[in-house]
Amino acid sequence: MSDGEAAAEAERILRTEFHTQPQPTAALTSFRDDTPLPAFGSTPPVLQPETRIVPAWAAGTAVASIGIGAGITGVGCGAWLVLQGLAAATLTSVLMVTLPIAALAALATAIGSAVQHARATVTHTENHYNAAVTQHVQHTEQTATGFFGRVTHHPR
Repeated sequence: MSDGEAAAEAERILRTEFHTQPQPTAALTSFRDDTPLPAFGSTPPVLQPETRIVPAWAAGTAVASIGIGAGITGVGCGAWLVLQGLAAATLTSVLMVTLPIAALAALATAIGSAVQHARATVTHTENHYNAAVTQHVQHTEQTATGFFGRVTHHPR
């Protein structure tokens, strides 16, 4: 075959094989099941393949992270409020400093009082009376009318 014939054949092959390709057929993108459903009773089960892409441990870790983040945000807001109160030269800042000290002082006073009462001893276990005992009963009368009230005691 000569060079001219080879070039003509190559051009014919290229023109017929690569330029006139058939159009691709359309691929189905959906499916409709036209089988009739039963008139009564339950519908037969349909296979539903698993399509989750997140593992269970990753979802659990994400939920725990959200909970920890919300808790830390609350602690941070509380610390910010306390520090704002300490930084301001107001009655609030003075109270923020002195209230914990006052609480410790009240606790120390309560402990000291409890210790003092625990150490106190009773000197008499019985009361001895040398005289006759009399009981004076008082009669109390109260009257209240309107805004003012009156109380009178009548000893007997």
